[in-house]
Amino acid sequence: MPDETTQATPPETAKKSNAAAYACILLAAALWGAIGLWNRNLMARGLSPYSIVVVRNLGGLLFLSIFFALTDRSVLHIKKEHLKYFFGTGIVSVLLFTICYFSCQKICSLAVASILLYTAPAIVVILSAILWKEPVTKKKLAALALTLVGCACVTGIFSGGLTVTAAGILLGLGAGFFYALYSIFGRYALAHYGSMTVTYWTFMFCGAGSVFFIRPAELKAAFAAPTTWLLAVCLVVFSTALPYIFYTKGLAQVESGKASIMASLEPVVASMIGVVVFGEPMSALTFAGIMCVLAGVCILR
Repeated sequence: MPDETTQATPPETAKKSNAAAYACILLAAALWGAIGLWNRNLMARGLSPYSIVVVRNLGGLLFLSIFFALTDRSVLHIKKEHLKYFFGTGIVSVLLFTICYFSCQKICSLAVASILLYTAPAIVVILSAILWKEPVTKKKLAALALTLVGCACVTGIFSGGLTVTAAGILLGLGAGFFYALYSIFGRYALAHYGSMTVTYWTFMFCGAGSVFFIRPAELKAAFAAPTTWLLAVCLVVFSTALPYIFYTKGLAQVESGKASIMASLEPVVASMIGVVVFGEPMSALTFAGIMCVLAGVCILR
């Protein structure tokens, strides 16, 4: 017999909760999209992509460790049998996705690497349907198609002059697959812990895994300049720790497939920052791509 004190969640409250979750996911995507603001300047100061991975992951771990030590130490405690979920989010997803993505960028055009990465929402939709029986609706398929076409336009896949190799395609698809797995492993972890705990332990693993990519001489030379420290802090706080916190919080209340599709807003924000901050041209194809992604996101509301 149900507890008489238990009340159904009012529709208005449910709508507000969904709206807050959607806002968290979109905010996360926007913050991820702003990563070019910091990465370009860090690379100009001598940091390689792999050193930036180290700065992001180890810096994220340090920032979150200090933050939660001061505000909520409960996130530090988990059960040993659940470590496998955070190995999944931290190593299998965050770390391996980054390795595959940067390796793909080395041997293929950036546009090819980017669009292969954004096969991730399709992978999440398929895996979510298999694992949790999430419905593959016409609305979800339409949103998926629109965001995929939009990402292709925004990243310049149709502009020509592309470099494609078999190894690059495999690495790009690997990046998309591992990127997608954050939404999968994250959902399993969220069944046992809050979003803050999941985020912290993700960085505990990916931060530790990044140690193997440290290049001491390169880091020492780059961080001799004070501005490098400022850029690194911005990268860690605004485009690493905070977006993972927001995305994981949203993922706790939104279907994995929907969350992954909505996160496709990231290349749109990146493109707009390129136009506004770096003076990159806005082509008709790029504009059309932005409209497609926005339409796909709106369909899911």
